[in-house]
Amino acid sequence: MFLHTLPNGLDVLVIEDSSVPLATIEITCKNGSYTEPPQFNGLSHLYEHMFFKANKDFDSQEKFLDRISELGMNFNGQTSEEKVAYYFTLPKFNLTEGLKFMNSAIRYPKFKEEEMRKENIVVDGEFQRNESNPFFALNDEMQHHMWGDLYSRKNVIGNHDVIRNATPAMMDSIKNKYYWPNNSLLTVGGDVKHEDVFAQVESIYGSWKPSKFDPFKKWPVPEFKPLTKPDYFVVKSPIANVPIIMFEWQGPDTRTDIPSTYAADVFSFILNQNSSKLNQSLVDAGLALQVGINYLTLKHVGPISLIVVPNPDKIEECLAEVKRQIALFDSEDYVTDEQVQIAKRQLEIRQVQEQEITSDFVQTLSFWWASASIDYFTTYTDNLNKVKRADLQNYVRKYIKGKPYCAGLLMNPQMAAQVLPERFFKAN
Repeated sequence: MFLHTLPNGLDVLVIEDSSVPLATIEITCKNGSYTEPPQFNGLSHLYEHMFFKANKDFDSQEKFLDRISELGMNFNGQTSEEKVAYYFTLPKFNLTEGLKFMNSAIRYPKFKEEEMRKENIVVDGEFQRNESNPFFALNDEMQHHMWGDLYSRKNVIGNHDVIRNATPAMMDSIKNKYYWPNNSLLTVGGDVKHEDVFAQVESIYGSWKPSKFDPFKKWPVPEFKPLTKPDYFVVKSPIANVPIIMFEWQGPDTRTDIPSTYAADVFSFILNQNSSKLNQSLVDAGLALQVGINYLTLKHVGPISLIVVPNPDKIEECLAEVKRQIALFDSEDYVTDEQVQIAKRQLEIRQVQEQEITSDFVQTLSFWWASASIDYFTTYTDNLNKVKRADLQNYVRKYIKGKPYCAGLLMNPQMAAQVLPERFFKAN
């Protein structure tokens, strides 16, 4: 892995892998829902779709796609809370042309009105497909309760009206705020040589002018307000076939508490194993069909989510046991030293596996570049191995046990009429 920064601020990362004669080119921008006030919610994702349209060198989507076929590319994009990324995988002998093609798309989009009208409908259709998943209703309501007035900053999919009514001028506004070399990472992975890539990138992208400002100083991401008390809510959806319970806490982030992010990973891994006390007390005991806990590493407040699919006949008993288990999370015998060692070893293996397919590894690295740093990834195993059982207890006490949280229960209206969840689904 080789990292170089151009004079214009563009970070260039090269991963050499000669196992197959392919190259992947990805460009990543620090943009995403965390940059979106309500009137722009969902437009980072719409911008991602507009990337694969007309630009100064290809004046229609048809010509853009024709060129993709000529170069033998697979292509896609991805939008999340803290990054938007675009990538091409192509035969290595087309690398130079692929770099030029990416340059045209990232620097010179046209945002043609007729193309945008079509894409407004396409992106909104993707939103509607997400809504057809019953879990969407619970998760969306959870985001409202967790983040309040800053909900849009965590809502990647966006707002129907904003997406449908977006204009080319709004796309230009996003470009002029965030699409600069000094806010971007260009990654090239595959059967390439880093010296050759650096030289080509300098030649093609060196004239890309940097911004005269730091977008995150000019338009700072607001700080999320800490929760102040437990917050319970029930979501009734006619498409919910099984009940789901979701607890969520505001966890650590990579700006203020990096050590706790490693503890969060280890703790989550242990609790997600069939042998964990959490699984034994809920699934093995017949109170739940499934249980899992997850932490998402982010620069701006990573959420901790506990999701339980309760036995429909034992929802109240299941909830009581979930609360009892949470209260035990920091007890001396809740996890063992052996479980900690196994978790660290398995997470280390997982990181190695992430590097096996270079086209996927490129995307992994861009996530860490945006939400932490490349150093966070390269030192991950060393820092993970420093985690002790006491660190897991401290993490639980700092972010979970006794801390304010949001709790949601999803069920269909017929079940709700029978169970009357408002009787028991509430703070003690």
